[in-house]
Amino acid sequence: MEDFLAAIGLVLVVEGLVYGGFPGLAKKLAGEVLSMPENALRVAGLIAIAVGVGLVWLVRG
Repeated sequence: MEDFLAAIGLVLVVEGLVYGGFPGLAKKLAGEVLSMPENALRVAGLIAIAVGVGLVWLVRG
């Protein structure tokens, strides 16, 4: 459970860096997401999941 909470904390830090440090970029990216087809978003999400699981597996191995 501690690892899960640490992971959530790191996600919040990364998102906070984007929104707090580069709000213009965050707005631009949000607009780009709205114009993307659902299949492209789905594939990108699945790739992100696979990379994340692989990274955790390598680190925690």
